[in-house]
Amino acid sequence: MKYLFLILFLIPATAFSQIKSEKKDDAVKIHHLINHYSEAREKQDTVLLKSILTNDVDQLVSSGEWRTGIREAVDGMLRSSTSNPGTRTLEVEKIRFLEDEIALVDCRYTIKNPNGTERNMWSTFVVLFHRKEWKIAAIRNMNPTGGN
Repeated sequence: MKYLFLILFLIPATAFSQIKSEKKDDAVKIHHLINHYSEAREKQDTVLLKSILTNDVDQLVSSGEWRTGIREAVDGMLRSSTSNPGTRTLEVEKIRFLEDEIALVDCRYTIKNPNGTERNMWSTFVVLFHRKEWKIAAIRNMNPTGGN
């Protein structure tokens, strides 16, 4: 029970502790956005993907491939999910608001392969408040060679 309390109350508090009180609602919405992105990737749900990405989204993946525009990004995501099977997890580590309608979101990005091995990376998202909702405008995936 003690551990359940820690998970439900203390971990979310830590994630939001660096965010000003007036931005906490936006931070919650951005967490949901990243969760929807992860869900869309897992389910290969193109309708959901297209609804949470800006039309001019761009993505730099860990292989060095650039994907520019929503069509290229979605097609590349589907190809990647098919050719690199596994369970993808994104854990928001930090949200930094650059402006009221622009934020950087740093996430731990883990792919658990079917054979049980894990690929641990980082993803940074640029998110924009666009037409009354947060959308993903850019994604940068990094495969660190050392450090944390």
